[in-house]
Amino acid sequence: MAPEAPDGVALTAVGFEDLPGWRGDRHAEARAPLLRSCRARLARPGAFDRRFGGRAAWRGACAAVEAAPAGDDEAARAVFERWFAPRLVAGKSGPRGLFTGYYEPELAAAPEPGGAYREPLYARPDDLVTVRLADFRPRSGGGRLAGRVVDGALRPYFSRAEIAAGALAGRARALYWAADPVAAFFLHVQGSGRLRLPGGARVRLGYAAANGRPYTAIGKVLVERGALARDDVSLQSISAWLRANPGAARAVMDANESYVFFRVLTGPGPVGSQGVPLTAGRSLAVDARRIPLGLPLWLDAPHPLPGRAPLRRLVVAQDTGGAIRGAVRGDLFWGAGEEAEAAAGRMRSEGRYFALVPRPAALARAR
Repeated sequence: MAPEAPDGVALTAVGFEDLPGWRGDRHAEARAPLLRSCRARLARPGAFDRRFGGRAAWRGACAAVEAAPAGDDEAARAVFERWFAPRLVAGKSGPRGLFTGYYEPELAAAPEPGGAYREPLYARPDDLVTVRLADFRPRSGGGRLAGRVVDGALRPYFSRAEIAAGALAGRARALYWAADPVAAFFLHVQGSGRLRLPGGARVRLGYAAANGRPYTAIGKVLVERGALARDDVSLQSISAWLRANPGAARAVMDANESYVFFRVLTGPGPVGSQGVPLTAGRSLAVDARRIPLGLPLWLDAPHPLPGRAPLRRLVVAQDTGGAIRGAVRGDLFWGAGEEAEAAAGRMRSEGRYFALVPRPAALARAR
């Protein structure tokens, strides 16, 4: 095993023949999402972690991917094999980790409150302050804080329970009002979604900011309370419990102090943390403190639905999430619709991934 880096990530060189199912993927499907990430990554002026390829290597590899003919799986695979080097990723507990899923939910909402539409979906509050730790301590390893200024000092922002009790009155604008508080809660968990308005119009909301409070998985809360068995926890079982216990649902949801604020998306979406549109089945949320956004990864994990082939495919690190922490930890974006919800809600798989690190152009051309 390669020596562990200070951030807890170890990379071990392997061959493409060591990637389970490598030749069976539709590699051309990863071309478009990777090109979006290439443009975003190369546009950033910040330093590149050379373990995952320097700027020159990224520039050459991205140009080769762009030159490959669209829709040609064999050509795409040949480009990846020539311009990228696979590395098994391991963390402090080894090369295996937890992989979950998320999706783009759809829920009923209205532009004004009234009747069943009582659950606000807020825009970013005017007094929310976000801080990039690297701006103050470059060696901090990154990360962000969010809060509000009180008497000249930055204090934690309001929790979910405080917001539900009206703390944002006069501080934030409600973009829309949802009819179902449980559906609104899961919109917060997913980070983006589609609204179905009276009359049939559709609006897409995307992540704008968060309150900076810690994310707590309420499935764990329900297990600790004896409401659900650990093996039965899924989005579907949690949702069913909340709807069957409306008197206790709010307190359980408030156990997750994290709260998301939204913005209206007018272009393609949803949009991940890298600022590019996500692609169903090809976009992965990672811990960006350890895995750089834009990096192609070979995923090897069980499928969450029974009878399906394992998830062995090329994905791109394009998003992050409050619960995504660790060197080997991923959240696969499944898209929208009933099947996406079914797969994302049940996905809790132990798996691994391999980083595809761009080779220097001289090495790639010599192959």
